[in-house]
Amino acid sequence: MSDQHPLPADGAPARRGPGGLVKQTLKRAWNGSIFSEAAEAAFWQTLSLPPLLLGLLGSLGYVSGWFGQRVLDEVQARIISFSYTIFSGNVVEDIVRPTVQDILLTGRGEVVSIGFLLSLWAGSSAMSSFVDAITSAHDQYTVRNPVWQRIFALLLYMVSLIGLIVGLPLLALGPDILPNFFPASWREQVSFYVNLLYYPALGILALLAVTTLYKLALPRKLPWHRGVPGAVLAVAVFMLASSLLRLYISWITTTGYTYGALATPIALLLFTFFIGFAIVLGAHFNAAIQDLWPAKMTRRQRRRWRRLEMERVAEHIRSDNAGGGGASVDSRDAGQLGGSGQTPTQPGQESPKRTGGSSSRSTRTHP
Repeated sequence: MSDQHPLPADGAPARRGPGGLVKQTLKRAWNGSIFSEAAEAAFWQTLSLPPLLLGLLGSLGYVSGWFGQRVLDEVQARIISFSYTIFSGNVVEDIVRPTVQDILLTGRGEVVSIGFLLSLWAGSSAMSSFVDAITSAHDQYTVRNPVWQRIFALLLYMVSLIGLIVGLPLLALGPDILPNFFPASWREQVSFYVNLLYYPALGILALLAVTTLYKLALPRKLPWHRGVPGAVLAVAVFMLASSLLRLYISWITTTGYTYGALATPIALLLFTFFIGFAIVLGAHFNAAIQDLWPAKMTRRQRRRWRRLEMERVAEHIRSDNAGGGGASVDSRDAGQLGGSGQTPTQPGQESPKRTGGSSSRSTRTHP
């Protein structure tokens, strides 16, 4: 196995060091169309939210007895209060309030089923956008079967939903309300630790989640710790963008009711865009690190990647045979791969004969 780091797309060796890392990251992100990838992910994220909320609200009628009338009244008050920031008073009183009351008090099976089905479709498409962007950043987009990649994205989305079901209530309650769920004798001490550890714990959980996404998305997986730098960058970029977005909302709401109502959907779109932008930028940062300082392959990884490469070559030979030509060259490639004890690529990269950087995205299909 060669320890030389791969060459960039222009054929010149990449310069190591912080400056070279920044340059390589920006080059990869620009060539990989980071803005279009972030916009695609933002679209599917935004599209998945309304049916998901509709399904959750429709299911409250079935489980309302578990929470009590006080919780339902609080949920209704929060929804109505938020609606006033978007719609006029007449729309809220004539349409939103009766609809919310009907949904919260009466279970609607058709609303729940259709809402969750639409959410699974749009949400899995959002996750598929992230997986496609991460694999493309590492030049691995064509390694995994496209059908299995979409199924894999659906499974990842369902797992993330379970995590959100557990984590969102804690996020919504916040450090001020959370101690109230403990006995009165414990509240003072619990409040101290919650205020001390709440936001650092959220940051650590976000880092773990994004790093795990970078690990799982790649068919030719890198060590888990190799995803940490990109996750740190992604969380930092997202936190900075969120802070600027909050300043924008605070400023625009001071100009009057009309502009404040218009700014809310714009803020939601920008919020989902920044999520996609941060995750994709972190993936390109990890790929740039892999370019300059390749991870050493373990023996197990060499066997697995050699098997994947031979499967790809065999599939290419079958397609060439069906087309009537080009099989002889790939047959020699397959013989070289099968007879050698090395793989032709470093971890996390495809064979240069199959892909050429961002050109692998030319075969990408959108959901």
